Amino acid sequence: MAETAKFLAMDLGAESGRGVVGLLAEGRLRLEEVHRFPNGSVRVLDSMHWDVLRLFTEMKTALARCVQAHGADVQGIGVDTWGVDFALLGRGDVLLGNPYHYRDRRTDGMVEEAFRRVPRAEIFERTGIQFMRINTLYQLLAMRVQASPLLDAAETLLLMPDLFHFFLTGSKVSEFSIATTTQFYDPRRRDWARDVLEKMDLPARILPGIVPPGTAVGRLLPSVAAETGTGRIPVIAPACHDTGAAVAAVPALGTDWCYLSSGTWSLLGVETPEPLMDARALRHNFTNEGGVGGTFRFLKNIMGLWLVQECRRAWEREGRRCSYDELTRLAAEAPPLVSLVDPDDESFLAPADMPAAIRAFCARTGQPEPSGAGPTIRCALESLALKYRRVVEQLEKIRGRSLEVVHIVGGGSQNRLLNQFTADATGRPVIAGPVEATAAGNVLVQAIARGHLGSLADARAVVRRSFDVETFQPRASGDWEAAYARCLRLYGG
Repeated sequence: MAETAKFLAMDLGAESGRGVVGLLAEGRLRLEEVHRFPNGSVRVLDSMHWDVLRLFTEMKTALARCVQAHGADVQGIGVDTWGVDFALLGRGDVLLGNPYHYRDRRTDGMVEEAFRRVPRAEIFERTGIQFMRINTLYQLLAMRVQASPLLDAAETLLLMPDLFHFFLTGSKVSEFSIATTTQFYDPRRRDWARDVLEKMDLPARILPGIVPPGTAVGRLLPSVAAETGTGRIPVIAPACHDTGAAVAAVPALGTDWCYLSSGTWSLLGVETPEPLMDARALRHNFTNEGGVGGTFRFLKNIMGLWLVQECRRAWEREGRRCSYDELTRLAAEAPPLVSLVDPDDESFLAPADMPAAIRAFCARTGQPEPSGAGPTIRCALESLALKYRRVVEQLEKIRGRSLEVVHIVGGGSQNRLLNQFTADATGRPVIAGPVEATAAGNVLVQAIARGHLGSLADARAVVRRSFDVETFQPRASGDWEAAYARCLRLYGG
């Protein structure tokens, strides 16, 4: 029997984080979660932050439990997280303040302020990134506009996974896939778009060097190794943006497919060898984010299951507790296609009360206001599926070729009702799974780096052998066509 290669994936999402051990042997991958911990925003006065020191403590617990369960012969550790958020380090590598949460309101109006300094078309021409007020560019600009002293004191900017790699190793670098989420990375020059920052009076001097996925950034610091009972294990930057890791584990063949990484956000797109940065991409607000093996992920960010998560939280505050399974069951029992929303409407980014925000959207667009959990969740899920259709059609037009199948990966692929709605709305088969795509992609990129696999294609072959998937066939219905026509009006065309 072939020797088992062991890797630890630190996978941090907006709701939770976990340490996952990947065991690779005889062309198959087995994943074992050794530690799960909650994540979320911490509100301080009127600001939203991440508690990065607690998260790092949880990561060290995961590392210790990995070694306790599987021994010290771990061949690599890699961290992936959400995009855009960052920490600033000052003199002596001191952490300057608590990193902000991307939903913090400090970026209100910053996209418009950026356009006053650099034209919209020029920003896209230099970066190829979707315009969203959460992007790192607008977070930094908010600091400049608000005269934050931290910006002037900063010596290094580290995006979230880069920060945790620094805590583990002392090495300050930025991995390619996470760097591209900032909207100040130039995908043509393969370097930071320093001129864009300089035109906005933002300090390009604080940016670290960029390394590709699969780079060994260092070994565990002696202090971390002693605290966790490990050796000086190599720390390997996977695709550090969680979507980049998830897409690496899409079990696809051929080229006529698109992926949907489904979770708090829905990221829907295609894999390309070069960025797509023409006028159509700008007009439809698509983005070019870094992938594995020099690829790019041409995609659109859609609000995703955030709508469902925030509805659940709002009802819990009122004392009504429902599991996600229960909410999905109630949605399945509700009447179909009654009220629809645009998931990407600004009112859904950070509402105080998501069910109220959905009702308000329906009211101002002349639709019945959903009442109760079932109709509200059904509205959210059907609206997502119809938005997916819109994005798939835009992808086909921009690329000039059809997309025959939708691969859904990530935690959201467990929502069988949304999977079926997506098949029905898009008129395409949906292949759902693996659920653990992000952790699998993290591990497999590390395995490529250590020579256990030769390529991204080899990694995807491992995924096909290792994980079960489920196929959802589209059910023809004129009701979905009529609903889509309604949605086009909601989208403004």
